[in-house]
Amino acid sequence: MELADFTRALEGQKMFQILADAKELESQGKDIIHLEIGDPDFNTPKNVIQAAKKALDEGHTHYVQSSGLPELKEACRELTWRSRGFRPSNDQILVTSGANIQLYLAIMCSINPGDEVIIPNPSFVSYSSIIKSCRGIPKDVSLLEKDSFRLDPERVKKAINKNTKAIIINSPHNPTGSVLTEWHVRRLFEIAEEFDLVLISDEVYGRMIYSDSSSGFHSPSTYDHCSKRTILVHSLSKTYAMTGWRIGAVTGPSQLISKMSLLYETITSCTAPFVQYAAIEAMLSANSETYEMVSKYQERRDLMVTGLNEIEGINCLTPEGTFYVFANIMELMGSSEEFAKNLLEREYVATCPGIFFGSEGEGYVRFCFANSIENIGIGIRRVKAFAASIKEYQ
Repeated sequence: MELADFTRALEGQKMFQILADAKELESQGKDIIHLEIGDPDFNTPKNVIQAAKKALDEGHTHYVQSSGLPELKEACRELTWRSRGFRPSNDQILVTSGANIQLYLAIMCSINPGDEVIIPNPSFVSYSSIIKSCRGIPKDVSLLEKDSFRLDPERVKKAINKNTKAIIINSPHNPTGSVLTEWHVRRLFEIAEEFDLVLISDEVYGRMIYSDSSSGFHSPSTYDHCSKRTILVHSLSKTYAMTGWRIGAVTGPSQLISKMSLLYETITSCTAPFVQYAAIEAMLSANSETYEMVSKYQERRDLMVTGLNEIEGINCLTPEGTFYVFANIMELMGSSEEFAKNLLEREYVATCPGIFFGSEGEGYVRFCFANSIENIGIGIRRVKAFAASIKEYQ
């Protein structure tokens, strides 16, 4: 059988492959500390679960509108007003099964074969794979530690050519935890305007900004209200500890959302209605739980950053958002993949190599602190022992 050419570029999400290796070791009785995957260790709020149960009991188990329930769209409009200062129209919103599919739909409906999409390097692993699967070309713009891993607008501008069709930005940023300032976001929007480009803003971690952040949260959607070029990608996975529910909503220009809706309808018909009712409950009433989770994440972040920076050969910046620390391990080992592999096999700590996020991630390892204070403490001690063994060997 001969497969389509684009399948050679499919890479999946390699952190799930690390998770599989860690689970295999666990099945052998090993005590694994999971710092590899961005899955909150908190449970979904109880009232959200009850809302789903109620919807099931009431028979909401059939097909619904492909673009999403009107009630959920109204909740999205209200939340967008509170968080970003505008109310999109219903035809600007598409309800989807999580955010990954939003990126695929947006890119597939925005580019033609051979078009280029500018992405940060390092960046979320799906960006490059999705662009390639849509017959596009990812164009990397480096994020540098000396710039606090913030996307430099002027570097983006220099990367634009006649084939450029879109820019993807992500703030707070996975894997580095960096947050773009208002100046960065405004300038990136101006560049997109200047060259008439689609601006895809991945805001999955938008609510996960810490109280000591110097940047705060800023979205390019505030400039054009998603009516002209901005596509706002969002899901409930991180904010409400709902990763397994696979629910989110994308906002964009109505003409584009209409085509994305048709493509989504073609691929998967609609999003499960009882999950949508759970999402409505989360968005309208579970925000206190979100604030509590973020507060606890900040405590965990501080423990991890302090602990890693006390280990000889490792240093890291303090992330302003997300639940990731992007640690520089260059003094210990040149290959981030070898570092993560050996750390898992020898000390049973699962992490994610920086190289998985792009070439500029080499020499870094992403540590996820969506785990308990106790487990983070154990993990730090094991990393310290591992680093000491490397130093001794050197």
